[in-house]
Amino acid sequence: MAPETAVGSVRKRIEALRKKIQEHDYRYYVLAQPSISDEEYDGMMRDLIALEREHPELRTQDSPSERVGGQPTKEFPSVTHAVPMLSLANTYDEEEVRDFDRRVQSLLKNEPYRYVCELKVDGIAVSLLYARGLLVRGATRGDGTQGDEITNNLRTIRSIPLRLREHNANVQNVEVRGEVYMTREDFRRMNEERELEGEKTFVNPRNSAAGTLKLQDPKVVAQRPLNFVAYSLRAEKRVLRSHSENLERLRTLGFPVSQQTRVCESLESVIAYWKEWEQRREKLAYDIDGIVVKVDSLLQQERLGSIAKSPRWAIAFKFAARKAQTVLSGIRLQVGRVGTITPVADLQPVFLGGTTVSRATLHNEDYIRELDIRVGDTVIVEKGGDVIPKVSGVVAEKRPSGTRRFAMPHECPECGLRLLRPEGEANYYCENSECPAQVKGRIEHFAHRGAMDIEGLGEAIIEQLTSLGYLKRFADVYDLHRHQTELLNLERWGEKSVQNLLDAIEESKRKPFARVLFALGIRHVGAGVAQTVATHFRSMDGLMDASLEELEAVQGIGPRIAESIFHFFRDKNNRKLVERLREAGLTLQERVSAGTATALTGKRFVLTGSLSSMTRDEAKEKITERGGTVGNSVSRSTDFVVAGEEPGSKYDKAKQLGIKILTEKEFRKLLSL
Repeated sequence: MAPETAVGSVRKRIEALRKKIQEHDYRYYVLAQPSISDEEYDGMMRDLIALEREHPELRTQDSPSERVGGQPTKEFPSVTHAVPMLSLANTYDEEEVRDFDRRVQSLLKNEPYRYVCELKVDGIAVSLLYARGLLVRGATRGDGTQGDEITNNLRTIRSIPLRLREHNANVQNVEVRGEVYMTREDFRRMNEERELEGEKTFVNPRNSAAGTLKLQDPKVVAQRPLNFVAYSLRAEKRVLRSHSENLERLRTLGFPVSQQTRVCESLESVIAYWKEWEQRREKLAYDIDGIVVKVDSLLQQERLGSIAKSPRWAIAFKFAARKAQTVLSGIRLQVGRVGTITPVADLQPVFLGGTTVSRATLHNEDYIRELDIRVGDTVIVEKGGDVIPKVSGVVAEKRPSGTRRFAMPHECPECGLRLLRPEGEANYYCENSECPAQVKGRIEHFAHRGAMDIEGLGEAIIEQLTSLGYLKRFADVYDLHRHQTELLNLERWGEKSVQNLLDAIEESKRKPFARVLFALGIRHVGAGVAQTVATHFRSMDGLMDASLEELEAVQGIGPRIAESIFHFFRDKNNRKLVERLREAGLTLQERVSAGTATALTGKRFVLTGSLSSMTRDEAKEKITERGGTVGNSVSRSTDFVVAGEEPGSKYDKAKQLGIKILTEKEFRKLLSL
């Protein structure tokens, strides 16, 4: 047989094996209808790997063998999500869900709508990008705006297709979002194996999944029993008009989608679904902590829009907290980075909702007094949303004799200065800005992954450097290079560790303006709000000079946030810190594409109707890249309204106010200026 003929024969065998393995993956993970044994499946995989090893020129990116062939990763680069992965507003209360429904009804002006209800899987949210049908990038949610690129780790999960089963003009380039999770049984077996091997066991399935995705070696990740369930599809061109149809499309593309999803024509059906799964959740193979309720129509979702942190068209309807009883052995005070004093309960360890709880929040002095919580009491501990432990009550009949009512100390446990409780507030504060706990807290916040992401500057190192006086404020981080000699002489520090820290500090200077703004630690300014404010004001100078009225006018920024930002920048010390960051070379303005800023910079746009040449999300990206901002409602501060097909009420309001209305053709021309 000629060499060309032999290679052709091998190519056909490889392609046949790949096709069979991909089909069996689909039947197992999507249809839940396996048709061969594990031994037969493993045999086909071994044959494929052997053939590709003999003929490496025939190996392809989408081969099933590539799931376990990735090289170890030294670091996970940050990636920016084209469309933010917003968090959902949470509720545990039926009446709040009715309020949500009333807001939807009002904003949609009483037109018909329906909901899609899905189980809220307790996993890790990830984003998958496909180009020409191939998986090209996978990333964590991160702070919603930026996440970690973990493609090689996600490729090891067999329920994630490496190639879409169906792709045409509408689904050539898509983003799929979903949850990576671990079943309870897989988690139990994995822990048993680790215990037998003398390795440390994991706390719960969610933490185990999260930790696995952070591992640097994909070969180790491939050995962990991770699963994936898809819940969102976004394409370059509009694929369908409803979320429920998109879920069906995800199945045809090869993704596992929850079989328990339900379309609800009324709010009462939504509540019935919630009650049903609150009772049935333990029968599932994996953990859920509630349901997600979404408006079905994608056009209505766009019209409803979003606020700074969450969409207006969806809500997480969570289940009642799980509870347990244990003994309160002590109450300690915790000092936050802005001086807030929080009482924390020290508990006799108790297993609750998959984790061992030994500490829980007590909120504030009024809360402790209202429940009459005393050291020595048997208390009721619950996990709000199965996540944050709190003490919710006392078992009075188990109270031992001799207990005393709690009295709030008058001095800060960290610096010893007197605590202050402002009139009308529930919390006590330490007003000493030099309080060691606050200093450390602000520096930890500044350096952590969601902010400046300074690897190596963790809690223990910050503790050491603040105690030595090298760090008194977060801006001092950028002066640490002046202490390089002293750092080399510290215990357990070597030349490599010092250089790695200094390199990470230097690298942090490249972080975008929104990350710097979040890192400042302004009260009430989370990552989402920081991005909104950065996009609107474009620079630190513009933000620092903004009036209270200008801040309150920003879409998604309420009076409390506006006031907090305004007062932060009125403080001379805070302005000095900003100047030190400027001198250090940090990014204090939004990056704008060269040559395109003059036409759109500082202009406010509102989009209405459907565009034929791009999605609304792509239009938003093009505007912000060129220095403009995009609002959700038309007002006198709007510069342009872009009107696509079937424009809504925003078009009418723009005409009423005399706002310039652009056709899609005019908009595209403006983008090219």
